[in-house]
Amino acid sequence: MTISLQFFGATEEVTGSCHLLNLGDKQVLLDCGLIQGSKSDAMRNFDPFPFEPSQIDAVILSHAHIDHSGRLPQLVKNGFSGPIYTHKASAELCEIMLKDAAMLQKRDVERLNKKRIKQQLPPLEPLFDEQDVLRTVKQFVPLNYDEQIQPLPQLKLRLNDAGHILGSALVELWLLGINKKIVFSGDLGREGMPILNDPVAIEEADLVLMESTYGNRLHRSWQQTIDELAEIFAATISGGRGNILLPAFSVGRAQELLYLFHLYAKQWDLSRWKICLDSPMAIEATKVYLNNYPIMDDDFKRFTRQHPGEHPLLSNVEFIQTTEQSMELNEISEGLIIIAGSGMCNGGRIRCHLEHNLWRSECDVIICGYQALSTPGRMLVDGASQLTINGKPVKVAASIHTVGGLSAHADQEELIHWYQQFKSAPPLLLVHGEPEAQQGLIEAIKASSIRQPSSLLAVQRGDKLALDSLPELVWLP
Repeated sequence: MTISLQFFGATEEVTGSCHLLNLGDKQVLLDCGLIQGSKSDAMRNFDPFPFEPSQIDAVILSHAHIDHSGRLPQLVKNGFSGPIYTHKASAELCEIMLKDAAMLQKRDVERLNKKRIKQQLPPLEPLFDEQDVLRTVKQFVPLNYDEQIQPLPQLKLRLNDAGHILGSALVELWLLGINKKIVFSGDLGREGMPILNDPVAIEEADLVLMESTYGNRLHRSWQQTIDELAEIFAATISGGRGNILLPAFSVGRAQELLYLFHLYAKQWDLSRWKICLDSPMAIEATKVYLNNYPIMDDDFKRFTRQHPGEHPLLSNVEFIQTTEQSMELNEISEGLIIIAGSGMCNGGRIRCHLEHNLWRSECDVIICGYQALSTPGRMLVDGASQLTINGKPVKVAASIHTVGGLSAHADQEELIHWYQQFKSAPPLLLVHGEPEAQQGLIEAIKASSIRQPSSLLAVQRGDKLALDSLPELVWLP
């Protein structure tokens, strides 16, 4: 009987998380994420799965972000009918995010097929539609943190708080037939961030799969980040003209920004500015945050108890629901703060706002999240002089600020600290990171004073590891 783990996504890249656990006659998928980035990257989502979806017995989902959950409806469409185990809040968020993804799939494929017809290429079908999403949602099995279950005779499962977004989970897996334990970090959050609890420390494992998104860099401290934002707002507000755009992920970053604007409204002199959350999905996600406040950090829960009726995510923001309302914002030339998706500027309403503000030197764009290679957001970070938006070149004259301290991903030091809490220095495999970040993390671990992992490397797509050989790593052909 083969007990193995094979890696099919988020290998030497940050998107498309997908790992296959083979338990002999049972197969379990860890995440099933959408590949994001350039147009050629997105086209890889149309490739067949490298396994038979109907043979997958269960999926364990670390959290709701689309690069971890976005191909679940496609998996269901292609024959998967088993349970999807995830945290309760992640299940609620996925219902919102996957419906939005289905809408975007339909729109993007219609646009792409117009070009393919001109090129005499066969049209494509969307990866999935809303009916596939509805079927997928019915297959979710919501769990609580620290709740241990046995989804299969050979497997026990427990989720713990990863501190990345609402519902994000560290996945603990006990392989009962071979008496081994795997820990999968999913996306690992940071200590001291607002709203969420710190990532849980885990002490025992025979193998650790750890993300490495920011493995080669250190974030600014939380206080330095607050000071940096204060400087940006002070400079813009004192000028009295221009708008501020914040491309933000609809789940996690948008809610974090709303909380900060509430906490620092007076200090940052925001009262004279109109703050708009221009993202229907972020608005729906915010409602999920409101309903799940018991799993927030102590400061957030304390505030909600002490200020009934004054919720910190709702107090000073206007929700923009309709397209018409969103377009009206482009008639406002100054005094406007817009939070809108997508977080990497490769879709959503932020592109329209960039088209109307990016060429204006009196405006500011605050990049406050990870930007994948080849995305418009990454181009702004890398100093692009213009972007193509809706087929037209738009000059970059606005001030571009990259505020890395708002990242929801652990940096190099935090990743090492989280791993350091394992008692026996188990083998460590790096996933979910670009090669430069992974190599930087490997070098930092080797140079550190922590107990060195018995094995340490970044996995590649298709790598297959024999789990019954742990702690030695034996790679199967």
